[in-house]
Amino acid sequence: MRSSRSTEIALFVYGLLIIAFLYLPLVPVGFASISKARYLTFPIRQYTTQWFGQALESATLAELASTSLRIALIVTLLSMLMAFFGALAFARYQWRSRGLFQKLVLLPVFFPQSVLALALLILFNSLGVIPSWKTAVVAHLVWIAPIATLVVAIRAYAFDPMLEEAARDLGASTWTVLREVTLPLLMPGVISAGLFAFLLSWGNFPLSLFTTGADSTLPEWLYAKMVAGYSPLVPTLGVLSVAGSITVILAALAIARALKAVRTT
Repeated sequence: MRSSRSTEIALFVYGLLIIAFLYLPLVPVGFASISKARYLTFPIRQYTTQWFGQALESATLAELASTSLRIALIVTLLSMLMAFFGALAFARYQWRSRGLFQKLVLLPVFFPQSVLALALLILFNSLGVIPSWKTAVVAHLVWIAPIATLVVAIRAYAFDPMLEEAARDLGASTWTVLREVTLPLLMPGVISAGLFAFLLSWGNFPLSLFTTGADSTLPEWLYAKMVAGYSPLVPTLGVLSVAGSITVILAALAIARALKAVRTT
């Protein structure tokens, strides 16, 4: 018992150290967002929240955020749908070309995003398609959908296929088995895949840079401001983006817990 308790404490401390290591670089960004000076210096002489007000009131940033959010939401929904059915073919059923399918599905993940984006841009140009936020959705899906499929496939490998067989033996149709057995069992993986898809799409810069055309997203604006014309709004948007990402994750966890409670009752 004492050894088990010590192990739990050690793992908890280890987890805290990992989280601190990952989020420590965000601390200077947070200080920069509340410093009244244009550039961050320590110690901070004057604190202000005016940059947050300017960021929330800016029509340009609102338009950029709307474009990024539109792309991220569409990519999330399509990725969850593609990942669900792709994971079933990836992990649940045996068929002749299954191994080739698995390799081809994961292949885009191993390409550098800038190379993949350039290839897609050349493809769009050859087809006469004008790049816009819609082509960015396609570009994001090419890279993000395989990741979402892999996340759901991990869940699909974990549950026992005999549960589906038992439902069929009891007279359930294929659609009933899919709706009442397969979907609830894969739902945690689908939600996780959706979170991955949203966050990867929201903060994606290389794919957006090459494929949005005249439209722009928040990562592109942040890059432009970091390269030339730095503004204190840059760290402010960073803090708001992190806060928004945490909010999305907490909301998804709350929804998942609520759905679980509904199923158990």
